[in-house]
Amino acid sequence: MQDLRVNGDRLWQSLMEMAQFGLTEKGGCKRLAATALDGQARDLFVDWCKACGCTVSVDQMGNIFARRDGKDNSLPAVATGSHLDTQPTGGKFDGVFGVLAGVEVLRTLHENNIVTETPMEFSVWTNEEGSRFQPAMQGSGVYVGRFDLETELNKTDVDGIRLKDELEKIGYLGDEKPGSRHIGAFFETHIEQGPILEDQGKTIGVVRLGQGIRWYNVTINGQESHSGTTPMYLRNDAMVASSKIISEIEELANRYDNGLGTVGFMQVYPNSRNVIPGEITFSVDLRNPNADTLAEMDKEFTAFCAKVSQERQIKIDIDPFWYFAPIEFNASDDVKAAAESLGYSHMDIYAGAGHDACYMADLVPTGMIFTPCENGISHNEIENTSPQECEAGANVLLYTMLEASARIAKESAAALTEATN
Repeated sequence: MQDLRVNGDRLWQSLMEMAQFGLTEKGGCKRLAATALDGQARDLFVDWCKACGCTVSVDQMGNIFARRDGKDNSLPAVATGSHLDTQPTGGKFDGVFGVLAGVEVLRTLHENNIVTETPMEFSVWTNEEGSRFQPAMQGSGVYVGRFDLETELNKTDVDGIRLKDELEKIGYLGDEKPGSRHIGAFFETHIEQGPILEDQGKTIGVVRLGQGIRWYNVTINGQESHSGTTPMYLRNDAMVASSKIISEIEELANRYDNGLGTVGFMQVYPNSRNVIPGEITFSVDLRNPNADTLAEMDKEFTAFCAKVSQERQIKIDIDPFWYFAPIEFNASDDVKAAAESLGYSHMDIYAGAGHDACYMADLVPTGMIFTPCENGISHNEIENTSPQECEAGANVLLYTMLEASARIAKESAAALTEATN
């Protein structure tokens, strides 16, 4: 099978077809989790997988699994997948490329009548983005046991709409217990979402580490009052306190190697031009690939908030509602071997964003394949890559999965021989 390759043109056409569900005027995608558009995208994925002979299952969190039989179906499957939901102003490739690279692997195996040593599984994870419902990587987090199923199903969006009801409405509230799949290895293909591969002129990123993430909701309670009649010294302005903390987030991140800090969401009450803001809620996102460094960043952030609260005599509540520890991908060598066998230039890299593969690494040997994206831009409607870069990533995924399948079968045979001797 040394000459086996995916069909790059078909992969690109599939990406463009999937992009029609939520296509924006600027050429991006708005396909939020568990919306009707998400349901339509899921339906297309299921249709494509069934056309290649897969059986499809949906678990209680809405995660989809398409299974292709192998020579020995008692062996654990080699799996791949990502997500179909996007940011409100997202691109056509984030997550979707990983799902459709898997579909292209499936089609390549199917049309060449290749029976793999183990079963293969192709997945779509629910609400990876964490945009409509929080936190991010919600479906895979439930699958591996990081999150409680019922708690997450009862999460609501900003309009008070419950995730469970939305999954049921689009037909993807399944009955399979999360975590019950028989999987032996997991791989995810993804655009880098950063500029390093493009800058270094490399085709493939072999992801070794997943970055640690801490998410907070910060609520500042001041006192709304008339902007024209309240003197400055008598104000209890939630906006000013917020601005001090937001400014500190940038300075805090810059004090640490590989530190990142972002405030991307804010609600202002009463949000009127001539009223001093009385209550402000905003998000804080801190990241670092080193767990100890991230812990120090957390301490500095909370201490600064306490300082502002005391100095300005204003109430500040911090909800540290999500922590994702840095992760090591222990199947990275499979990705590297595949890239080398195919002759693609490659480099080791770490994942700056959270991915479903980060949670799957809790359960099974896991690896990630990165491909370049134009100017490193992602979570943006102008997010872009090339057909050739997508084709290369899918080829690496194909060979990585074939090698992992052969290895699992070989290890199983060796263990059986040892047990019978």
